[in-house]
Amino acid sequence: MQKKQSKKQGERLNALLPYLIALASGILMGLTVAPVGAWLLAWIAIVPLWVLVVTSTKGKNQFPPAFLWGIGFHGVALFWITGIHPMTWLGVPWLPSLLITLFCWGFISALGGVFVSIWATVMVRLGGQKPWLRVLIGTAVWCGLESLWSAGPLWWSSLAYTQSPHNLVIVHLGQLSGPNTVTAAIVAINGLIAEGWTNHRDAEGAERTSMSSAPLRFVNKYWVIATGLLITLHFIGFILYSRPIAQLPEAALKVGIVQGNIPNRLLRSSEGFRRAQENYTNGYLTLADQGVDAVLTPEGALPIFQRNLMQTALVAAVKEKGVVAWIGAFGERGDSYTISLFTFNSKGEIVSRYDKSKLVPLGEYIPFEGILGGIVQRLSPLEAHQVAGSANQIFDTPFGRAIASICYESAFPEQFRRQAAAGGQFIVSSSNDAHYTASMPFQHHAQDIMRAIESDRWSARATNTGYSAFVDPHGRTLWMSGYNTYETHAETIYRRQTQTLYVRWGDWLTPLLLISSGGAWLVIRGIKKFSNVGNP
Repeated sequence: MQKKQSKKQGERLNALLPYLIALASGILMGLTVAPVGAWLLAWIAIVPLWVLVVTSTKGKNQFPPAFLWGIGFHGVALFWITGIHPMTWLGVPWLPSLLITLFCWGFISALGGVFVSIWATVMVRLGGQKPWLRVLIGTAVWCGLESLWSAGPLWWSSLAYTQSPHNLVIVHLGQLSGPNTVTAAIVAINGLIAEGWTNHRDAEGAERTSMSSAPLRFVNKYWVIATGLLITLHFIGFILYSRPIAQLPEAALKVGIVQGNIPNRLLRSSEGFRRAQENYTNGYLTLADQGVDAVLTPEGALPIFQRNLMQTALVAAVKEKGVVAWIGAFGERGDSYTISLFTFNSKGEIVSRYDKSKLVPLGEYIPFEGILGGIVQRLSPLEAHQVAGSANQIFDTPFGRAIASICYESAFPEQFRRQAAAGGQFIVSSSNDAHYTASMPFQHHAQDIMRAIESDRWSARATNTGYSAFVDPHGRTLWMSGYNTYETHAETIYRRQTQTLYVRWGDWLTPLLLISSGGAWLVIRGIKKFSNVGNP
């Protein structure tokens, strides 16, 4: 009886083991980004999942492990979402705040699980028994799904950002075809290692069943190819990383950043607005006295509408000192408002405006408002009247055209590519990450590093509470602020008009991979049909 119970327990453990392995390997991928930053794990973290879905094709059991892997990765990588709780400072009671937070975190994690499940199903169903075809299709489908996901409103955790800011050499592949170039490299390497593992296991099984006493000798070609590909891709990235950056004196622009350090819970109060005016005005004056050409402030630095900006002490200081300022505030559009970045020239006049076009769902607008509006309004006292800016904006400044980004937009490479192709010469990134723990703004900084590399532009990033930074076109951080600190800093950046392959042609690699893998699948399928006809 005891033996039977032990046997049943062992069978249950064996049944659960694939799911535990899949979840654990997804968690390992989640540890590649801040706060842990174990970026090396990205090159092996998909291997256990790949082996599981390939070896379980006979049982058609690839969906649950893939779903758990996706939850593990996105759940850990995006754990910072829970930092929005408690939202009592917004008037949301503690329990509803917790429920909203858990829903947001759980929904995006589950969405990641569905994403990986679709990838696994397509890869094993179309890849068949040919390892090289599985690698090709698996890489193409993963890139295709990331492209599809990034076209929607909920996007952040690409595989590519697991390498930023630690492995800048491989991130430079983004200059060729955007972040999907890095994603393709990670998936292909993991796939080759996984196929090598299954090949090695099959060879060992053949050796055990062989009648010969001599051990079988074979070179695992998949591991050889994986090693060669990994070295080659890093070599290409190193060549791009090693290219000198022209720093022409006439292209120099000395930019100052003010990190006001005003907690969001205070911004809605008169005391918070008073501190914001004081901190940003004093910071502007300090930087102006240091001889900067322009001063950049964070998203919503002055939480007031455009019509009220002209009466602020900060704009009065601009008129006095004559130094250009980019001021974060609220724009107006009919009965709605936008989160905007305004350019004030040396006379204190607004000469350009950029409106945030990628809004945070639930945080800044209500998806399917006709259906969910009533529910959300019952949970939160906030009015949902914020609207997005146009997707085709340009941002002209007294120093030439700039690439503008406000907060969440840092995760969307196409926003930067389009503006660079339209003549943007440098990046100004304005953000407010004060709701979250330090891991979120560090991930945000990693996103901005990728955008600077892909577009080959210098970047100035101003945040409310950290991390503010200056980044060069090779993704090297020249300066980064502390967290939850008031700081001012000035750095010289340079305007550039170069165009990378990615800026010129966009993401050409993903369509090429999809067409190549689809063509290969059709050819193999045609050969099989022809063989079946010839051999009835």
